[in-house]
Amino acid sequence: MVLAQPANPEGAPAPFRGRFTPPPLDPRVEVRKYLFEETNEEISYAVYVSSKVKSNRKSPLIIALHGLGGTHETMMRGNALDLAEEGGYILVGPMGYNPRGWYGIPARPGPAGAGRGGAREPFVAENDPPNLRELSERDVMNVLEMIREEFNVDERRTYLMGHSMGGAGTLYLGTKYPEQWAALAAIAPAAFGLDPQSIATVPDMPVVIVHGDMDTAVPVEVSQSWAAVLEENDMTYDYLEVVNGDHGNVISIGMPTIFEFFDRHKKPRSR
Repeated sequence: MVLAQPANPEGAPAPFRGRFTPPPLDPRVEVRKYLFEETNEEISYAVYVSSKVKSNRKSPLIIALHGLGGTHETMMRGNALDLAEEGGYILVGPMGYNPRGWYGIPARPGPAGAGRGGAREPFVAENDPPNLRELSERDVMNVLEMIREEFNVDERRTYLMGHSMGGAGTLYLGTKYPEQWAALAAIAPAAFGLDPQSIATVPDMPVVIVHGDMDTAVPVEVSQSWAAVLEENDMTYDYLEVVNGDHGNVISIGMPTIFEFFDRHKKPRSR
């Protein structure tokens, strides 16, 4: 289903960049650390648990992946928390090892600065490990496993969503581990190095995509190409294109659509 919605001038600000200091984290969010055995480091992740979550019944879980330069806290803000509270969700933000891990998406070859998501892009730090992307993917899957061990998670209502780099990570990890997810939500996905046809390999996966038509960081045509493949393959999907939406404000604008989409979809027992 293709949707359209005007941007809310009161929407979320642009992603945290440069020296901008984000507002304090909502006290309802718990920041934790665990030992990442692959590198013997402590890695942070953030957790919000709705007051409706009870140990004697299964609860839905959302893993939320941040964009380039973000952290485990980035997606744990604004109306996402209120919607998670209302819907009885556990909402979790992994670090993805570091702010630029790309969640396992293979690097694109090319000269330095040749393209977003490229192998030698200018966002790579000198001390980044050579297997950074592999570590980023492993961190997400570690956090998913830990949350399932701690809480009574509904395996038929476990969802993956992300913004920008995290949106691309959602499409990548969603197709690589389809058995883990009931549905996917990609917000302005920076999926420059991914083939939109890859989503057709998981024809039973519900997908919702949100993008602003005034996005100057990730052109809206990126999401349009994925929506076209979803449509061509008669998959279950919603595509929300936000009129005058930019790269940042679509996060909060799209959240009600995403949560409503997740509320409608659970994994079939046979999948």
